[in-house]
Amino acid sequence: MSSVSRRGFLSGLSLSAGGLALAGCRSTEAEEPQHPEGGAETVAFDAPHQAGIATPEQAHLNLVAFNLREGADQRDLRRLLTLWTQDARELCSGRTPRGSLEPELTSRPDRLTITCGLGPGAFERTGLGDRRPAWLTPIPEFSQDRLEERWGQTDLVLQICSDDPLTTAHAMRNMVRSGSDYAEVAWLQQGFVSPGKPEETKRNLFGQKDGTINPRGEEELGDQVWIDEGPQWAHGGTAMVVRRIQMHMDEWEKLDRTSREEVVGRTLESGAPLSGGEEHTAADFQARDEYGLPTIDPNSHMARAVPPRDHPEQRILRRPYNWDIAPEPGAEDRSNSGQVFICFQKDPTVQFTPIQRRLDEADRLNQWITHIGSAVYFLPPGTGAGRGDFWGAELLG
Repeated sequence: MSSVSRRGFLSGLSLSAGGLALAGCRSTEAEEPQHPEGGAETVAFDAPHQAGIATPEQAHLNLVAFNLREGADQRDLRRLLTLWTQDARELCSGRTPRGSLEPELTSRPDRLTITCGLGPGAFERTGLGDRRPAWLTPIPEFSQDRLEERWGQTDLVLQICSDDPLTTAHAMRNMVRSGSDYAEVAWLQQGFVSPGKPEETKRNLFGQKDGTINPRGEEELGDQVWIDEGPQWAHGGTAMVVRRIQMHMDEWEKLDRTSREEVVGRTLESGAPLSGGEEHTAADFQARDEYGLPTIDPNSHMARAVPPRDHPEQRILRRPYNWDIAPEPGAEDRSNSGQVFICFQKDPTVQFTPIQRRLDEADRLNQWITHIGSAVYFLPPGTGAGRGDFWGAELLG
């Protein structure tokens, strides 16, 4: 079916609610995927929360950002989100979306999730400015940042993840094509992590475990991630912050192992704090070595990231991916590597921004990293069970 005939078909359907939002293929209510034959594992699409947020990281990421086409209005946004949701639901279930001619590429979803987010422009450009969450504004630029416009804020974002790079690529191509009448691609950030057990903390390219202090269990996710205040249409959604971070591998690799651990504040092997214990042991910042010096440098990355005692709300759910691509022409570095840092929280102004401000001020790791991209998005709640058939249905209703 052509895109035109498909839109004509869809326009005849009754749209019970309007809206934009983000979706995923797995909820926190269903953390264990089904396990049929290899590659056929699926993550539930319709659930209270979008999948791809609390879902254990898949091996591959395509984070693709869009801007609405000139003149787009609420009606166009509703059509776009309806098309995207329908296609994502089919793809994440291992089925072929209407109009697709590649059923061979959809039969192995491999834990595919597609998660949708709305930037400030999706509200302001479509007459929804009065509904835009107060926190949905650009993250402040910090003193250590060297932000590049090409990795900046957009109107919409789709986070597409699976354990098969072919599945991830095909899903992205389908979603881009499906929405091409209403939105155009602004940037694409691709990433990877090592496959492993869901409970294992993944490693970044510096070799350190990244995400040790993530919320664990429904109670902590409810406290830190899922929006439960404000308008009803936002409940069950969350805020996504995206930071593109350049990692200066050539310089980092000049450090010996002990120095690397001192910069981070944790052992590389287990991720345990330098004060002792195991990965999830609470750090003892009062511990001293034989010379009376702090065992954990107060300006180590871990020490600066830990929330102060009087601000326990400054916690986030980290879901980062690594990237390693060809060096830029004329670049001095032999490598072009980094991290697509993605995190989720109720309110970035209360959670992410204070954390990043502390890191910007004194984190020793700043010598080996540079933030070059930044964006923030509202991720609507999940679909189904009274929440609407498409992302953001309650918002646009």
